[in-house]
Amino acid sequence: MTKEEMAGFLDGRVVLVTGASRGIGAATAEGLAAAGAHVVLTARTAADLESVEERIDAAGGTATIAPLDLTDRDSIARLAAAVRDRWPALDVLVLNAAMLGSLTPVPAIDGKEFNRVLTLNLLAQQALIAAFDPLLRKSAAGRLIAITSSVGRNPRAYWGAYGASKAALETLVLAYAEEVGNVAPVRVAILDPGSTRTAMRARAYPGEDPETLKPPSAVADAISELLERDFETGQRLIL
Repeated sequence: MTKEEMAGFLDGRVVLVTGASRGIGAATAEGLAAAGAHVVLTARTAADLESVEERIDAAGGTATIAPLDLTDRDSIARLAAAVRDRWPALDVLVLNAAMLGSLTPVPAIDGKEFNRVLTLNLLAQQALIAAFDPLLRKSAAGRLIAITSSVGRNPRAYWGAYGASKAALETLVLAYAEEVGNVAPVRVAILDPGSTRTAMRARAYPGEDPETLKPPSAVADAISELLERDFETGQRLIL
């Protein structure tokens, strides 16, 4: 299906994308806005969010920026209250924000940094689900997509901290899928984007030629296609 054919399938829908200031998050926000959604953009850096919002606006879409630190649970609660005050439901929640941390042997993992990784990659994701679950349930077709990594299922040397956070995220999200599957019109999917040209990838593989990797827009297209054709809850996709 071409982008032209997909345009408009999210007309009137409200979408929230975390980590939307760059990379996969920004590309996803722009893609879903192009499909007709009003996109709420969250990340820590207001200037970068404004740039994404400007590109969405220039392309004829609409967006709202919400700069915040997802490790602050109270900020998540305030964001959910603001969304609830403006819209009757949230139709799509894309959990993309994450941090890599240091790639190091398990015995050498720094406890303080590991705590930061788990706070953002796991605890903040649970807080987002808790805060937006009522609004997803109010949608006629609430959808949640969580971005994961292959190291969450296939352990890799030196990736223990990040991999553990993603393994825990997958368990958390799929448990939520089981909980809402028979009681609400909410469906949940996990998406592993694979090797993608992002700042996180460049940090993990500094000697890699980024031009050999697919761009974030390819992942955004896959997310749009997933939402357009719909999916069974609990599905895990690998690009």
